Amino acid sequence: MKRTPMIATLVLLFSLITGFAHAEPTAININTADIETLANLNGIGQSKAEAIVAYREANGPFQTADDLVNVKGIGEVTVEKNADSLTVK
Repeated sequence: MKRTPMIATLVLLFSLITGFAHAEPTAININTADIETLANLNGIGQSKAEAIVAYREANGPFQTADDLVNVKGIGEVTVEKNADSLTVK
């Protein structure tokens, strides 16, 4: 009985699974992200995402991710929780 196809399939599946485990999450650009994308951040819902976009439209692009604290309803803790996921470039 040939087991080569089954072994090859298992090796391929294992490679795919471990490849996804090591993939780094993509940073979200707070200067270009839409409301839906921003709402997926930790501690940011629909209304805060809308506030981020409104602030950005009224005041121009954020210079740093830390500038999010200038948006009403977003504090330093929320920015810290998402620090690894945010970019302005």
